[in-house]
Amino acid sequence: MSNNALIPTALRSMNRDGWLLFVTRFARLFAYGSLSVILVFYLVSLGLTEAQTGLIFSLTLAGDIVVSLYLTTQADRIGRRRMLIIGAVLMAAAGAAFASTRNLLFLIIAGTIGVISPSGNEVGPFLSIEQASLAHIVPAASRTEIFAWYTLAGSMATALGALAGGGIAQALQHGDLSTVASYRAVVILYAALGVFLAALFTRLSQGVEVTLSSSDPNNPVKKHWFGVPKSRGVVFKLSSLFAMDSFAGGFVVQSFAAYWFYLRFGVKPVTLGAIFFWANVFAGISALLASRLAARIGLVRTMVFTHLPSNVLLILVPLMPTLPLAIAVLLARFSISQMDVPARQSYTMAVVPPEERSAAGGITGVARTTGAAVSPLFAGMLFAKPSLISVPFFLAGGLKIVYDILLYHSFRKIRPPEEE
Repeated sequence: MSNNALIPTALRSMNRDGWLLFVTRFARLFAYGSLSVILVFYLVSLGLTEAQTGLIFSLTLAGDIVVSLYLTTQADRIGRRRMLIIGAVLMAAAGAAFASTRNLLFLIIAGTIGVISPSGNEVGPFLSIEQASLAHIVPAASRTEIFAWYTLAGSMATALGALAGGGIAQALQHGDLSTVASYRAVVILYAALGVFLAALFTRLSQGVEVTLSSSDPNNPVKKHWFGVPKSRGVVFKLSSLFAMDSFAGGFVVQSFAAYWFYLRFGVKPVTLGAIFFWANVFAGISALLASRLAARIGLVRTMVFTHLPSNVLLILVPLMPTLPLAIAVLLARFSISQMDVPARQSYTMAVVPPEERSAAGGITGVARTTGAAVSPLFAGMLFAKPSLISVPFFLAGGLKIVYDILLYHSFRKIRPPEEE
């Protein structure tokens, strides 16, 4: 059997740039995952309160809105590779700053200007520009399946990163390092991976770029600041709904979810790493099923019909009386929670013109970040009161269910070209 036979059919259509984008996705999400399980512990060990930590998370995501909006809406005009490199440099700089200071103001400035992921999920300009690049170099018929594998690569990387982050911190604490120093080592690793990411992006070819100069010199994309003159109605409607979904998810970002397990059951970092390792593994595997399901029932139905039950399970997590039951429900939730992700990403790329994909992905991504930027502030306040630490789960699950209903009502009749 040849090595090619072991590669899924859809992935065989990818060129060197496509595989390189998979590697950058893996490296980045590994960094995000490693940071997410220790970030709250690190900031609290520096002397910050839970409310101050929530404030940093919110302002970090708020800063990401401005940075990502500019980089993604300009990427198709200025260059996708260039914007990806800038994002990686900002990621490395933020990690270095977080490792170097405990001053609240400096941490806020570093988090606001740089790229820090408190959730373990994508932040910054990377996802939108990478997906636009992938959609540019792969056949439309393979797009959803390739996005599913792309999501799986990220989930596996986040899982391994969470396992590594918790394991490194625990191992160093058993050695001679202090608790703060053990967490700082993971933050330094995050910064180093940002440097590595920048180096990888320099290896991308001109093939990932969209060529506007070959079309009309008066192309409206060149003149429209947001870069979506043709698809702005669809993009902004999707953005408003995605913002709502992310606002809900911001109440239970992975860092706070890990902290909840610590407060409720006294779970140690190494165990938290293992929990979220398996959670992200199950999430990644579930994403692979999305392409097959979408081929049968459509992208919109796949987004909604898989997301609804996962949100019910999210509400049930804090109602579990024991740690094993809470873990079981959490893992059950993750086993279907990411099925909507490749469908959502593929749908966004499908309903806009090729020259508007980076901007469309950027605007919808920024909308998600905007929603996620607000809720950690309130989550931090809730976590500061022992009697309210489970409320974020109820708020998140309830709001996400409302989002699913609105999404289906608004977009069930708007189909991507391959479904018509």
